[in-house]
Amino acid sequence: MDLALGQAAARNGAAPIKDVTTASFETDVIAASMEAPVIVDFWAPWCGPCKQLAPALEKAVTATRGKVRLAKINIDENPDLAQALRIQSIPTVYAFFKGRPVDAFQGALPESQVKQFVDKLAAQGGGDDGIAAVLEQAQQSLDAGDTENAIALYRAILGEAPETPAAFLGLVRALLAEDNIDEARNVLAQVPKPIAGHADIAAAKAAIDLAEQASHAGPIGPLLDAVARDPVDHQARIDLATALYAAGKHQEAIDHLLDSIKRDRAWNDEEARKQLVKYFEARGPKDPITVAGRRRLSSILFS
Repeated sequence: MDLALGQAAARNGAAPIKDVTTASFETDVIAASMEAPVIVDFWAPWCGPCKQLAPALEKAVTATRGKVRLAKINIDENPDLAQALRIQSIPTVYAFFKGRPVDAFQGALPESQVKQFVDKLAAQGGGDDGIAAVLEQAQQSLDAGDTENAIALYRAILGEAPETPAAFLGLVRALLAEDNIDEARNVLAQVPKPIAGHADIAAAKAAIDLAEQASHAGPIGPLLDAVARDPVDHQARIDLATALYAAGKHQEAIDHLLDSIKRDRAWNDEEARKQLVKYFEARGPKDPITVAGRRRLSSILFS
């Protein structure tokens, strides 16, 4: 299949530079970083170095043509967010990708170093437009339940560009939709080393883990009884979430994990939070349940 599909598919219409508040942080940073790296610039009007850094950041981000976005946060107007993220001096710059911080620096760097910082993120985010168009077509097929076409498209992408993390993730999801766990595992074993640490590969692993957990999930009834008898029985609650997720009751599963985190977020090396992250990764960043769940998790962790 020819991946050169004419002109590049247009990137989403999100503004590359935004003023962000505590209320919009989840949408404009965490959710947005699932699609492209987001640089967060913590600044204040009285900060001289901030005024030196801002033009260099905006210039470098604009030059990426949407591959990287910039979120500007005034700490005077959003002190709770600055405190939650432990901002001790400004300017402080964080970079988020796939919902996680991946890089940072403090102070006003020279323009050349700012450009290097942004270009590195642009490369990490990828952005071959021809491949992006086919990825979108494959995702549409998968969403429509046409797993056969989705699998063919994802395999074609990997045949042309074998270091495309999103294609591995899509192919794994399509195979799991056909209950083909063994083939999904085989596909993951073929991931090239240079992209083995990519967030999309982690998401593919999470999807396979959940599919395997689902095959061993216990009956829901006894687990419900166990949680009712002892609401702080975290293992029973996590097992219940696994069984609920396997039964397609994803919202209920997420609710129980959030309840466990709220009661004791550190239990068993944060097992409930780690399991919840797998659910979010497996469902995808734009899924309404993921978006709402991440917002609720942030509220618990930052409270």
